[in-house]
Amino acid sequence: MLVPTRHLIHVLYNLICVDQVGGSLGGLFAGIVFKRLGHAVRIFERNPTPLLHDQGAGIVAGGDAQAFFGKYDRTHRSIAVPSKLRHYLDKEGHQIHRENTTQQMTSWDLLYHLLRANFDGVKSDYCEVPPSAPSDGSGSYEYGHMVKGIRDGHDGKVEVDFEDRDGNKTSESVDMLIGSDGASSTLRKILLPDVKREYAGYVAWRGTVPEVEVSKSAKDAFIEKFAFYHSEGVQILSYTIPGKYGSLEAGKRLVNYVWYCNYPQDSEEYRELMTDSDGHRHHTTLPAGKMRPEIWDQQKDYARRILPPQFAEIVQKTTQPFIQAITDVLSPRNSFFDGKVLLVGDAVAGFRPHTAASTSQAAFDALMLSELMSGEMDNDQWQEKTMNYARDMQRRGVEMGQRSQFGHHPLSR
Repeated sequence: MLVPTRHLIHVLYNLICVDQVGGSLGGLFAGIVFKRLGHAVRIFERNPTPLLHDQGAGIVAGGDAQAFFGKYDRTHRSIAVPSKLRHYLDKEGHQIHRENTTQQMTSWDLLYHLLRANFDGVKSDYCEVPPSAPSDGSGSYEYGHMVKGIRDGHDGKVEVDFEDRDGNKTSESVDMLIGSDGASSTLRKILLPDVKREYAGYVAWRGTVPEVEVSKSAKDAFIEKFAFYHSEGVQILSYTIPGKYGSLEAGKRLVNYVWYCNYPQDSEEYRELMTDSDGHRHHTTLPAGKMRPEIWDQQKDYARRILPPQFAEIVQKTTQPFIQAITDVLSPRNSFFDGKVLLVGDAVAGFRPHTAASTSQAAFDALMLSELMSGEMDNDQWQEKTMNYARDMQRRGVEMGQRSQFGHHPLSR
């Protein structure tokens, strides 16, 4: 049943205070929705610095992400490089299959800075900060905060406990709490401690190379194309993404790749792989700039031996590689405390990257939040739509990953 009109008036014209845990793309998508509906929004991000660090990751801008930016982005700048062809190479680098499919490719850093410009007016070289509208609410971004606990409070409020980067502890009373703190969500752990993020048995090596630095052969394979190579236990893909400050100009863009390789969790090779140059062991991501030189030298040699020459070239020319452990996690629900606490994006379901749908899920959940808060659907309908999306895409990701890494892909060579 839809929210009655008198309640709609209360929600839309009386300020509610919304706190969010997590300030990456998912948190910013949701934060902008609430702000545009006239509410007071505070994003609490655990990172100790005002801006999140750019890993240089490419993103496929799916339909939901494009729809979100079309509706909410007041900078009105283009966000993607078109990929006009999807094709597969053999070991020698020859095309063995092609599909005339157009997709839009973007980058994490461009989307992040556009969203920050829209949410809390952060200035950058990516875009001009757009003006606010009189009907907007407020948005603040509080970095260096970790959520420590939540309780169903008095008068329909939610009580949230935080600890800041200096160890100071505070409690907040809010109307709604949105958990957008990623696949390792602290908020989800508090609410559903039995839901675990599990390693899937392989990692993604990731990196980018400036377009101007690649050979003609590599340009022919990757520029404005979505290219793939499959062999037993290995998949690598590449596409063109925006360059520095989100430049879409030919010659100033980046060639982005994702290379999946298998490593058993209990193997010495995996432990060595996820141990950085300072001797620190990482569980999900080995950041750019922290890879041990001998590990990277081994991987470049492996690339020369097993990859098509175009792919081997861009691996060789990468100066800041990073590693992402592939994991699975799926929450059985995303609404708590009678709808006052909601999980969105990766906090609900962490998809394997084969789906290219993580950013789209966060955008979809935010678009559905807009319909929920505007009374176009009730909480049960919101849960059904967002959880169906999460379950379906999570299942697809597992199927795609298992076939790619542990089965037989039909275009494997």
